[in-house]
Amino acid sequence: MKLLQALFFPPEQPGGVSSMIPYLQERFASPRWEMELFSIPKRIRNKGRDEVTFDTFDWTQYGQYPVVQKYIQTYRDYLWWTRLRIQKPFDLIHAHHPIAGIAMKSVFPDIPLVQTIHSSYEKELILNGKIEENGPEHQFLVSLYREMEYKADRLIAVSRSFQHYLAPYVQKPEDIVVIPNGYDEKRFKPIPHENEVTQLITVCRLVPAKGLDILLKACAELKKRNQSYVLHIIGDGPIRPELEEMARQLDIYHETIFYGYTLHPEEFMPFFDVFVLPSRAEAFGSVFAEAALSCLALVGTEVGGIPEQIEDGVNGLLVPPDNPKALADALEKVIADPAYRYELARSACDKAKSSYSLSRAVNELKKMYLKFPH
Repeated sequence: MKLLQALFFPPEQPGGVSSMIPYLQERFASPRWEMELFSIPKRIRNKGRDEVTFDTFDWTQYGQYPVVQKYIQTYRDYLWWTRLRIQKPFDLIHAHHPIAGIAMKSVFPDIPLVQTIHSSYEKELILNGKIEENGPEHQFLVSLYREMEYKADRLIAVSRSFQHYLAPYVQKPEDIVVIPNGYDEKRFKPIPHENEVTQLITVCRLVPAKGLDILLKACAELKKRNQSYVLHIIGDGPIRPELEEMARQLDIYHETIFYGYTLHPEEFMPFFDVFVLPSRAEAFGSVFAEAALSCLALVGTEVGGIPEQIEDGVNGLLVPPDNPKALADALEKVIADPAYRYELARSACDKAKSSYSLSRAVNELKKMYLKFPH
């Protein structure tokens, strides 16, 4: 069976897609399976000239808005690049971005399409202050879910929470399959270590949706309580200067290290003690599974797919979003009691190995793929 995994970003970009898709290839390497990856390079800009129409809604009513114009032009560019680069036929296409899926079905209408939706792009844009909730750009972006449902032969969500989120925007939410991302255990090598001072780590894009302002306020509260820690922030993004200034104003700059973007954070994640990310939205939260496989204690918020990974008090701690005091209380528990922290970390690692292994994801995908004629 000849498979094409259609991404949007090249697979080295951070995020849930890059955590899984490149590692699928070796698991599918056999005479029975042939798999290729496809994505659009960043250098491709303003090449496409297609007239764009969708089957389920008229996008032109939103066409005067910059976010929509950029999206449509990127879709045209993806169409142009697909026609230029893909010549040979495939038995099935599995797309991992709305643009990729809709474009592939436009170019190859007779090839079965499986579409995984990995995140709520519109929700992040709202939380990051880029678009207004229920505004025209928001309406355009959620209309794409119905278009994806119309185009795809199978729709996949990465968590039950995200399946529920999608329900109002599609005709048959009961047909959405839930397959969480899978992670190659070989990439994660927990290391026994004793840190004299508790080492906190977070890994994310530095944008408002990730709630790092809440994390810094919680860490300032920990300092007032005379709890010792070091906070390591891995990632880059538009609000990094604001966060650095905030750390100075809260008098925790010396306890906080900003690393910028790092390609493979899992290589040194095992040397830390606690993974913390107070997200305001998360379709699944791949980085929690990665931290669990690195045997870190987890502290997260009760949003999106995070509570599906963390059972509060069993394999991590959950707090409400936008609550610095609750976050400080949770962090204090794991800083003050290393034995409890280790117990949470072991439980998190065990759950991630059983629930989010790459082998489980591969088996579920193979069963799905084989249902299509080839």
